[in-house]
Amino acid sequence: MAATTVSSNPAIPATAELLSPAPVATSVPWYIWTLFAASVSVVIGGYWDISWHMSIGRDTFWTPAHIAIQMCGILSGVACGYLILACTFGRDATLRPASVGVLGFRGPLGAFIAAWGGATMLASAPFDNWWHNAYGLDVKVLSPPHTVLALGMLGIQFGALLLALAEQNRAGDKGRHGLLVAWLAGVLIQNASVLGIEQVGFANEARTALYYQVGAALFPTALVAAGRAAGIRWGATAAAGAYMAISMVMIWVLQPFPATPKLAPVFNPLTHMVPPPFPVVLVVPAAVIDVLLRRVGTGRDWRLSALTGVGFLAAFVVTQWVASEFLLSPYARNAFFGVDNWDYSSRLGPWRYEFWRTATDPVTARGIAWAALFAVAGARVGLWCGSWLSQIKR
Repeated sequence: MAATTVSSNPAIPATAELLSPAPVATSVPWYIWTLFAASVSVVIGGYWDISWHMSIGRDTFWTPAHIAIQMCGILSGVACGYLILACTFGRDATLRPASVGVLGFRGPLGAFIAAWGGATMLASAPFDNWWHNAYGLDVKVLSPPHTVLALGMLGIQFGALLLALAEQNRAGDKGRHGLLVAWLAGVLIQNASVLGIEQVGFANEARTALYYQVGAALFPTALVAAGRAAGIRWGATAAAGAYMAISMVMIWVLQPFPATPKLAPVFNPLTHMVPPPFPVVLVVPAAVIDVLLRRVGTGRDWRLSALTGVGFLAAFVVTQWVASEFLLSPYARNAFFGVDNWDYSSRLGPWRYEFWRTATDPVTARGIAWAALFAVAGARVGLWCGSWLSQIKR
């Protein structure tokens, strides 16, 4: 006598389970690749713009760096506009079921967030131009127009991540999309590192408590979320590797380009573009996070947040303590590491090879305790976010 298949849900006939299509692995859609290109373009443009200000000064709004940044908003608008209009007015059998409704329009959640980010970015351009004409050069990275720009960048990058995650979670083979998810998480980490460049951007700061407190507040959330949500075994490590790879490529690409300062005072007559600082060596603490995520598993998130937070901080402190010592040594003063490159307004001196503020903000047990608290809290938020992201399908 043949066995009968019975549905576990009495509201659904057994035949419905048999006829429902199993999820299948698909190639990454073009619009996700477009948003990935937009996310990378804005990071490249951001580093290029910082280098331009440090090497040349601000001579016009229409610099190549600004064009690369604004291309991010344009690419995002094209991809998300197509998605939203196709879902709202089209009959696409795959797009419409994987969509949400906003103000009468339909589209994937990530498309709406990225579209908002693109509009915010484009709106920041005239604001930034007016700000410089009124107040001159920025003295900090986060000026008001740059804050608006950063929010737009974050919207595009997070929207791209949501689209890639929804595609991954609907697919049968998550590994096909998991690496792209990890790369996009790495782009978000890159964005966060640019915003915190004044605190954790230079090896000279690595003997201060603030350095480790800011690092603990910036990095664990994205790394833990990537480790849990990406459909690959080493999600956090891949995200950290993407962040470091982008930074290293920008170090190598920018240095050969000639540059001449155009704004006074010029205390350091440069002849080439200033590269970004050497990145934080995040792959080591990220690997610790991946190992702990696999060993502890799910269902013990409060314990896991404490373990991953403390594990991240321990690996972060040891790695950066050693790396910073090397980066201030003569062995790192070459084009590969890109250190010992300072802007044209710097009066060069022995301070370049010294640790800063060690007397006013030393690394103490109290300072590390605060950093551990930030890291554990960030890891807990990362676990919440990772669990949610691993379920999203729209």
